[in-house]
Amino acid sequence: MKLSAGKVAGALFFVAASQFVVGMMVAEAHYPGYSISANYISDLGVGASAMIFNTSVFLLGLLILIGAYYLHRALNFRFLTLLLVLTAIGAMGVGVFTEDFGQMHPLVSLIAFLFGGLSSVASFRLLKKPFSVIALILGFISLGALVLFFGAIDLGLGVGGMERMIAYPILLWGAGFGGYLIAYTEKAEVQKPQ
Repeated sequence: MKLSAGKVAGALFFVAASQFVVGMMVAEAHYPGYSISANYISDLGVGASAMIFNTSVFLLGLLILIGAYYLHRALNFRFLTLLLVLTAIGAMGVGVFTEDFGQMHPLVSLIAFLFGGLSSVASFRLLKKPFSVIALILGFISLGALVLFFGAIDLGLGVGGMERMIAYPILLWGAGFGGYLIAYTEKAEVQKPQ
């Protein structure tokens, strides 16, 4: 059975988000005394959890990158493709340029977070309700949390909790978007952008 480009893209996005969520949980369990409130997500990229986290976040980016190629083949939505490629570059960069790399690490993290949130918002044009609205909400939650994070406003969640308010909506959207593409790309329920 040959899968369409849209279904391949969907499978890649779903696996990318899912494996990273699991990888992050496993990395947290391997990091002695890790606090999801007090520690940054990227603290997992050094020490005992480094191999697990860095491999998982690099794989997240690589699968998004390959998925963006297949999504472009299926729907030719250049703007979303560009946003996804930038998200992928940021995620792979997080896995390569750990906190030990100084200012390079915050830059690649910002790229992953910013373009991940924008990807969720931009996908609105491809989706039917109610998922189109869900994608907008998740994207705006992520982008809003990113603004608060850079304004040093953590809403009592700590730096790690606030980072998760940026990352989790993107990951939820990525898994949901993947499932949507798997289910609907051949049923004309994905709108090709004009």
